[in-house]
Amino acid sequence: MRRTAVLGSAGTLVAGSLIAGAIMAPAATAESRGHGTSEAHGVRIAAARAAAKGIDWAVCPEDWGFAKPIQCGYVSVPLDYARPTGKQIKIAVNRIGNTGTKEERQGALLYNPGGPGGSGMRFPTRVTNRNPLWAKVSKAYDFVGFDPRGVGHSTPISCVDPQDFVKAPKPDPVPDSEADKRAQRKLAAEYADGCAERSGWMLPHMTTPNTARDLDVIRAALHEKKLNLLGVSYGTYLGAVYATLFPSHVRRMIVDSVVNPSREKVWYQANLDQDVAFQTRWDDWKAWVAKNDSVFHIGDTPEKVEQQWIGLRATAKKKPLGGVVGPAELIGFFQSAPYYDSAWAPIAQTWSKYLAGDTQALVAAAAPDMSDTAGNISAENSNAVYTAVECADAKWPTSWKKWDRDNTRLHKENPFMTWANAWMNLPCATWSTKQHTPVQVRTGKGLPPVLIVQAERDAATPYDGAVELHKRLKGSRLITEKDAGSHGVTGLVNPCVNDRVDTYLLSGKLDSADVTCTPHATPKATM
Repeated sequence: MRRTAVLGSAGTLVAGSLIAGAIMAPAATAESRGHGTSEAHGVRIAAARAAAKGIDWAVCPEDWGFAKPIQCGYVSVPLDYARPTGKQIKIAVNRIGNTGTKEERQGALLYNPGGPGGSGMRFPTRVTNRNPLWAKVSKAYDFVGFDPRGVGHSTPISCVDPQDFVKAPKPDPVPDSEADKRAQRKLAAEYADGCAERSGWMLPHMTTPNTARDLDVIRAALHEKKLNLLGVSYGTYLGAVYATLFPSHVRRMIVDSVVNPSREKVWYQANLDQDVAFQTRWDDWKAWVAKNDSVFHIGDTPEKVEQQWIGLRATAKKKPLGGVVGPAELIGFFQSAPYYDSAWAPIAQTWSKYLAGDTQALVAAAAPDMSDTAGNISAENSNAVYTAVECADAKWPTSWKKWDRDNTRLHKENPFMTWANAWMNLPCATWSTKQHTPVQVRTGKGLPPVLIVQAERDAATPYDGAVELHKRLKGSRLITEKDAGSHGVTGLVNPCVNDRVDTYLLSGKLDSADVTCTPHATPKATM
């Protein structure tokens, strides 16, 4: 999911002299406990340099799409923290100041939406768009977004021509034969080769620990002694790694929809677990569609809805809808339903229209827009970063027999996403650069209580991940949204969750024990 000024000796001396006093953040001793003493030293140098320079905030470039009063800027970080005075890359950041008084201000709140490969730059628009869920918190905090290394405006990487990346139809992810599997393996290997060819110089450094180090440099550039972070999805793993490497640099941290931080899960097993969770939430959606058959007319039992899905896939496989929507494109569209409750009704509406004879509605929704070159560049970049980070973070199986055995077994009971997910991750089996050992996520000295928020039936980040992180972070509190499965709980209207998020960010207070909340409102079935 990929720059430049070499500092001379004078620059190095200045940076060294600033380490003790520029930001006054406590020393980040966790790195020297086992995840790179040279990188730990490099972070201190880079952070001191960033603190001295700050950020040159300015009106955002017009093509970034952020109007005043949002401001934009860059923070320079080392490509390789083991060589902090070597090649530098730029990290794009933006912000909007707190809406309250100077006395009410509590610092900057940084946001990562997940991925790997997601941009957090839209975070300040929660203020300009007057999102009511964040009105209280925005009085106290500057909202700061950033593009992680390799993403968007932060030295973006690429693995393939964006127009080729999005073109359709793609092969059906579910193989009918060994020949189908060989063809998919060839595509995955070619994708890995494309990443090496187009972005090879960045790939060794596209890791979650390096992005966590970038976060600490951003913290210093913002002149914040400690970090406030809201991480969603992959952002929870980024937060967990940051909390491990820099425990005494954390002020407040919320992690929402949690990636399992276990070394044994990151990343191969986590994706297999995800296949099961996606099937569970897919089944939830089918039950909802069946319950509302009087509205959608798709099927009045989950089994009938499933048969309609199988029939739709078969039709699109035989002859892609509109010439461009085959089974792969259908999965790309329909997978939003297991991800987000907000997609339940729109996807059912589109499917219902198709069954009533309106094929174009489904084609328009599921087909790529080849004229949207900017959107296609973004989509390709996001996938490149996703692949690069997951492939570099951990060691992946190189034996095709293992991949084939595991995914064949899972597919039998969990057919919705298993093979599509396998092919998406298979480039990691032939990755060209070093694959690391994941950070051992744990509590370090000085880490304050962390708030963990999780839906019980989340498809993208199964619930066990929140339980695992809760065990590892002493003093943390877990809010469970029971009988719910939307990904990204803090963005939903549920006072049981919303009020606790506000209280934690504004006062630092958490409940004396874990909390279970009833689910947010079920989507309304409308046409």
